[in-house]
Amino acid sequence: MILYSHNMRALFIFLALFVASCGKQAETLKPEIKPLMEAVYATGYVVAKGEYEVYAQSEGYLIHKIANEGDEVKVDDPLFVIDSDQQAARYRMAKENYDMASKNARMNSNAINEMKAAVDVAQTKMQYDSTNFLRYTNLLKQNAVAQIDYDRAKLASENSRNDFLLQKSRYEKLMDQLQLDRANAENQLKIATDESKRYTIRSRMEGMVFKTNKEEGELVRRGEVLAVVGSKEGFYLELNADELDVQRIKEGQKVLVKVDAYPEKVYEATVSKVYPLIDKKQQSVRVDATLNEALPGWFSGLSLEANIVIRQKDKALVIPKSAVLAGDSVLVKTDDGDKKIKIVKGLETLDAVEIVSGIDTSSQVIVR
Repeated sequence: MILYSHNMRALFIFLALFVASCGKQAETLKPEIKPLMEAVYATGYVVAKGEYEVYAQSEGYLIHKIANEGDEVKVDDPLFVIDSDQQAARYRMAKENYDMASKNARMNSNAINEMKAAVDVAQTKMQYDSTNFLRYTNLLKQNAVAQIDYDRAKLASENSRNDFLLQKSRYEKLMDQLQLDRANAENQLKIATDESKRYTIRSRMEGMVFKTNKEEGELVRRGEVLAVVGSKEGFYLELNADELDVQRIKEGQKVLVKVDAYPEKVYEATVSKVYPLIDKKQQSVRVDATLNEALPGWFSGLSLEANIVIRQKDKALVIPKSAVLAGDSVLVKTDDGDKKIKIVKGLETLDAVEIVSGIDTSSQVIVR
């Protein structure tokens, strides 16, 4: 145990009171004229223009990975090929049906030639029987032929004409059916072709592959994200700002950006879009901004911090925010003692406030 003398205890009490009294001592300062900027804080990421996720539209095994991270691609370039035996079989069947229907629908096909021959035979017989009937008609007028022979010639002519019309109708129906079969087969082939295209994943844009999620041999499910593709020619900022500041953010406002990967420089951007939907989970609003200068390299997804400039002044009369009392007033030291003076505020930041009126650069503002 350590024992203290009475004098030592008194000394410690005195020192404690002295330190406490020093901690409560008020400071004075004069308002300063300096630049002041009112801004909304936001966080976000660098995003490539046109960036989108490449989804699988079918299921199967990835048999060919054509694109890798960093590869440049053009519109309609293949990125991945997915294998599917069932779809390949459906496509082959549709192609065979279309080829057969197209062959049958050609004017020199066997089916058409056979029907045309039947029509020609019926037409020749109709012409012969018609001529023969006309001859018997003339002979009957001259009483050179019996009535029964005339009736037989007439019946043969009528039968030949009906047979010709029947063969002609069959020919026309056959042509219509062959064209319909061909059109149906073509539609089925288009459907099978479109389905087959889903097994070859292609790029929708000219740009660069930023990320791939699958390797050859892996099973791919419908709706899975296989890759991320975007433009390498330009990037924009996807920001999240507090929903309380949504009314203060407008298109065209200046944005000062600090990218974590490039801490040595502050980049400038411009607000290009304020989204009307509030994120309920994060209680934030999405804001897009266009970079006014290019970033080094082609990296999407870089994290950043940003200040969206609401207002700024090159010369503002500024005091610390801690000096402002309730009711927008400050305590000023004068020859007649401390006085509480009403002020009018202008721009505000987290730790400073602009004074529009009430005090000037000569005022001794008390800060406790």
